[in-house]
Amino acid sequence: MRIDPEHQLDATLEATFPASDAPANTPQTGVQMRTGPADAEGELGPRDNAKTHRFELDVDGRIAFLQYQRKGRDLVLLHTEVPPQLRGRGLAGVLAKAALDAAARDHLHVVVVCPFVEAFLKKHPEITLPD
Repeated sequence: MRIDPEHQLDATLEATFPASDAPANTPQTGVQMRTGPADAEGELGPRDNAKTHRFELDVDGRIAFLQYQRKGRDLVLLHTEVPPQLRGRGLAGVLAKAALDAAARDHLHVVVVCPFVEAFLKKHPEITLPD
């Protein structure tokens, strides 16, 4: 039986959710942040929130994020979380691409711990990790 790559990616995302992290955008974790005007769907481009060590997307008042750690010249990609209401829009992939682009721009070595990012890289062999 052959499994469709899109299904494998969805299954990987399901297997990594819910996360051990508290949901984003709650009184316990902080307040919704907007850094500029939203597009027609209420979505901003991904941003690096250095304070929380997350690449974030704010969509419809909910936050999708990719948690990371900086260790010297390493960018360790730990965990991607997309609220259930936002799934199916490709937001986790947008976050992964933003993190990889930032690593390339800043000449960082990428360490992938997050199963979603690992699956994303397998699905997109044209994306190479920075040295």
